[in-house]
Amino acid sequence: VLPAPAEEQNGTDGAKAPKVNCEERNTTGIDRFTLQILNVSQDLMEFLNPNSSDCTLVLFYTPWCRFSASLAPHFNSLPRAFPTLRFLALDASQHSSLSTRFGTVAVPNILLFQGAKPMARFNHTDRTLETLKDFIFNQTGIEAKSDVAVTEEDWEGPLPSVLTKGIDWLLLFSVLFLAGFVMYATIRTESIRWLIPGQEHEHQE
Repeated sequence: VLPAPAEEQNGTDGAKAPKVNCEERNTTGIDRFTLQILNVSQDLMEFLNPNSSDCTLVLFYTPWCRFSASLAPHFNSLPRAFPTLRFLALDASQHSSLSTRFGTVAVPNILLFQGAKPMARFNHTDRTLETLKDFIFNQTGIEAKSDVAVTEEDWEGPLPSVLTKGIDWLLLFSVLFLAGFVMYATIRTESIRWLIPGQEHEHQE
């Protein structure tokens, strides 16, 4: 006889086993559970232990992306909801090689790592504390603390919820590439004109 779905979820051998079996960190002595933002010189790989099965949720964001800014207070509150997991954030424009490596084309992008290996990507467009808690629970089986809500402090940091004016490097690169191509094409056209018979004698005087 097949067990009822409720028994299946509560049973230790139920089919609802977590997709990622995270080793929960020891929280003894930690009084403040907060998000860590990597600066430009810090490498994500130094913060992820390849020999461990502990889990880290990593956010790729940019300070001038309005979706990153609206997600910020929700992501800031997550470490309190899941004290046994680690939470990191990095500015994707400062860590472009990592963005390429993990295929984070658009921001904000959230990856769940086990050790140093990416295991799951958060694909929901509704980026709230509740959808993030559901995502973590569905992947790891770890339940969020029920009393955690987004506070005023979460709006202030550590991840900024206020947009900063920044340079869109991709747009700038595109404009420079286009300008360079136009210059190259113009120079090539000029050099071809020198080779066209009939125009040659004008330059021999």
